[in-house]
Amino acid sequence: MIEKILPPQAAVVEALSDPVDAALFPGEEELIRNSVESRRKEFITARWCARRALGALGLAPVPILKGERGAPIWPAGVVGSMTHCAGYRAAAVARREDLLSVGIDAEPHEPLPDGVHETIALPTEQQRARELCRAAPEICWDRLLFSAKESVYKVWFPLTHRWLGFEQADIVLHPNGTFTAELLIPATEPGPGPAAGTTSTPRGFRGRWLVADGLVATAIAVENEPDTPIG
Repeated sequence: MIEKILPPQAAVVEALSDPVDAALFPGEEELIRNSVESRRKEFITARWCARRALGALGLAPVPILKGERGAPIWPAGVVGSMTHCAGYRAAAVARREDLLSVGIDAEPHEPLPDGVHETIALPTEQQRARELCRAAPEICWDRLLFSAKESVYKVWFPLTHRWLGFEQADIVLHPNGTFTAELLIPATEPGPGPAAGTTSTPRGFRGRWLVADGLVATAIAVENEPDTPIG
């Protein structure tokens, strides 16, 4: 599913159930020692997907531990992202020489719980969502917006090593399966500089989305300089 909205440089592996042969690697058990069983299954299967995606790049399976703010630690020269929700787990990876960063997210295609949309959406985003709902009520635009914001953060953090709040990305969802994200952070805001391989802090992203099989998925892949204007 997510491979349909990512460029061919990304290797994607998905799972609709938890494989019986999925297992933890050294160091990973500590990350979920106190987790409930459902969370353990999501964690283990997402990493099962990630190791198979790494294999598609010709790389050996390795433990995938957590770094700063819980971001996955990938092998040297690799970028990637993982996602999981009820009935779906996926991982996408690429060589850094091909993509600078990748962010993916999948969610159940159903409305957000009461009050959540108002918490994560800017007033302009809420207005656009109302207009989209009138034009295409079959799409859960509030859930799609939430997913897009998750993908934005996942692609942003490896590039900058800086936090990004829901209110710091203004996302425009387009009915044609694309979206743009304008980052509402002053260029002079203090914080760590761009990650190795980038030249400046990104000001925006372009992404793609789709709805299928009861899920909504979003993805962003940074192929060129991350500060390319989003237009």
